[in-house]
Amino acid sequence: MANHKNCPNPVQIFPFKTRKANLYYLATASVLCTIFYLLGIWQHSGAASAISSSGFSQVPCTLPDVVPSSSPRDTTSASAWAGNVVLDFSAHHRAEDLIPTEAAKAQDLHFPPCDLKLSEHTPCEDVQRSLKFDRERLVYRERHCPEKGERLKCRIPAPHGYKVPFQWPESRDKAWFANVPHTELTVEKKKQNWVRFEGDRFIFPGGGTMFSNGADAYIDNIGKMIDLKGGSIRTAIDTGCGVASWGAYLLSRDILTVSFAPRDTHEAQVQFALERGVPALIGVLASKRLPYPSRAMVSYTPHYVDRVLRPGGYWILSGPPINWERHWKGWDRTAEDLKAEQDVIESIARSLCWKKLKQKGDIAIWQKPSNHVHCKKNRKVFKFPPFCPAQDPDKAWYTQMDTCLTALPEVSDIKDVAGGELAKWPERLTTVPPRIASGSVGGVTAEAFKENTDLWSSRVSYYKSLDHQLAQRGRYRNLLDMNANLGGFAAALVDDPVWVMNVVPAEAKTDTLGVIYERGLIGTYQSWCEAMSTYPRTYDFIHADSVFTLYSERCEMDDILLEMDRILRPEGGIIFRDDVDILVKIKSMTDAMQYDSRIIDHERGPHEREKILLAYKQYWTAPAPTEGANTVS
Repeated sequence: MANHKNCPNPVQIFPFKTRKANLYYLATASVLCTIFYLLGIWQHSGAASAISSSGFSQVPCTLPDVVPSSSPRDTTSASAWAGNVVLDFSAHHRAEDLIPTEAAKAQDLHFPPCDLKLSEHTPCEDVQRSLKFDRERLVYRERHCPEKGERLKCRIPAPHGYKVPFQWPESRDKAWFANVPHTELTVEKKKQNWVRFEGDRFIFPGGGTMFSNGADAYIDNIGKMIDLKGGSIRTAIDTGCGVASWGAYLLSRDILTVSFAPRDTHEAQVQFALERGVPALIGVLASKRLPYPSRAMVSYTPHYVDRVLRPGGYWILSGPPINWERHWKGWDRTAEDLKAEQDVIESIARSLCWKKLKQKGDIAIWQKPSNHVHCKKNRKVFKFPPFCPAQDPDKAWYTQMDTCLTALPEVSDIKDVAGGELAKWPERLTTVPPRIASGSVGGVTAEAFKENTDLWSSRVSYYKSLDHQLAQRGRYRNLLDMNANLGGFAAALVDDPVWVMNVVPAEAKTDTLGVIYERGLIGTYQSWCEAMSTYPRTYDFIHADSVFTLYSERCEMDDILLEMDRILRPEGGIIFRDDVDILVKIKSMTDAMQYDSRIIDHERGPHEREKILLAYKQYWTAPAPTEGANTVS
C-alpha cells in the first residue's frame, strides 16, 4: 500500500493559472446554455412576445386536464393553448401499426347480437345437425360441431326477462323461469317430483326417478352401505342426471359430482343443473369415450365406465331392473324380462372383475378391484371382454370406445392399489398426486407440484385484490378454468362457495387431467377450436391462462372469444393471462363486444411481458318478442 505521508498536497498539484482558466470555461458554458435554453422556449411558444422583458418564458407550472387533439398522435395542437407548453405522453406508434394490411382491415370489429331464436344455441349439439348422423348406439346425440364456415359471428342473447341466478345455496332449490323457459319436465316428471313451476320460478324439491323420499334420504341410504363421510370418496359421475339433484345434495357431503345428460326430449336437464349451481355437461354414453381420464372417480352410472372408475371405486345402480320383484308391475314389463336384464348386468359386472357388495331395497352397489392381479388370471374363465391392447387409457377426446377392459397399472403386491393409493379428502388436495409421485406425468416433479400450488395461492390472492367480485363470497358460483394445468387455480378457491370446471385442452403438451382428479377436483378435455358441450350462460367467471398463446396458430381468436361470450352469464367476469401483445388484440375485440375491460400489470410488476386483462360482460338481453328479434335491450 502506498505511503500517503509522502504525497504532495492536492491543492499544490494544480497551478493558480489553471484554476483561473477552468473558471472562465465554466462561466462561458453557463452563458451559452442559458442562451440556447431561452431560444428553445421562444421557438416552441409560438410567439416571440411570450418572452417578457425579463427574458423568461411565461410557462405555467400546471398542465391542462385535457389536451384537445384531432387524433391520438396529434402533437401540433398543443400550440393552441395560448402559448402553454403541453407535454405529449401518447405513443406515436401503436400495436395496430404493426398489423399487416388484411389484419388492419379487421380492426373494424363488429359482433352483433344473434337472433333471439338462438338464445339456447349449443353449436356441437344442434338438433338439426344431429339428425344427419347414425341413430345406432346414439351416435347422433354425440358431439357434431359446425364447420369453420358455419360458425356464427354474433353474440348469443340472454332471453328477455333474464335475471341473475339465485346465490348458492339458495340456488340449489330454485331458479328463475325466465332463465330456463321450459316447463316440459314439470309435466313429464310430475309424479317423480323433479321440478315444480310456481309463479315466476322453478322449485327443485330434491326428488328423482328413484328418490321417492328425496335425494337426501336416498344418499343417506347409500351412506349406510358404503362410507360417504370418511374422505375416501371425493369425486363422482352421474349419467342421465335429470336435474342433477343427486349431485346437488352430495355437495353437502364434500363429494363433487360431474353430472351429464344428452340434449334430448327431456329438454334442458343440464341447463337446469347449471342454473342451480351444480356441475354438469351435455354428454351421452354412445360410441366415444367419455371426456374424462382413467381412474378418476366413483360412479352412479351403467357399467360402460369401467375405464374412468378408480381402483376400489363403486358403481351404484338403482331403478330397473333392481328390485324388480317389487316393481315389475309398475314398470309395465314382465318379471321374466326384468330378471333376464338383471342377470345380464350381474354377468357383465363379474366379467369386469367387479364385486357386488350389497343390494338393499332399490339400490345395488358393485366395487371395482384395487388391482387386476386376480382379474388377469380370471381371463381364462371370462374371455370377454379381453384386456385392451397397449394404449393410453387417458386419451378421451373423440376416442372410440372399445369393447375391451382397460388394464390397471401393474402392482408389486396383491394388496397394493394400482396407480397408488389416494390420500383422503381434504388432505388429497395438497398431497403429491400418485401420478406425479410415480413420474408418469412428464416434466412434473413433486417439488414442482408444491411450487405450483403455492404459486396459484399467491396469484388468486392477487386476482381477488383486482376483481372485487371474485373476492366477494357468493358473487360467483360456476367457474371455468380454460387451461387448468395442475388445477392450482381451483385448489386456491377450495374454501370459497364455488366449483371449478378444470379444462385440459386436447392440444396441451402434457395431459394433467388425471392429476386434477387425484387432487379431488373435477374437469374435462376440450379443444377450444370447438364449442363446449354446455348451454349458453353456463359460467359466472372464466379464467383463461395462456389460452390464446396455445391456440395462436390453430384457430381464430374471435371464434374462441365468441364461445367464451356464449357460455358466460351477463355481468360475468373473465381474467385473461397472456403476453401483452396478445392481450392488446383481445382487448380490442372485447371492447367491440362492449365489455368493460382493462389491462393490469403482472403480480411481479410492470417489467413482465405477461399481463392480466380483466373483462366484464354487460347485462343485456333479447328484447320482448314484440320489439323485434335483432335488437337488444
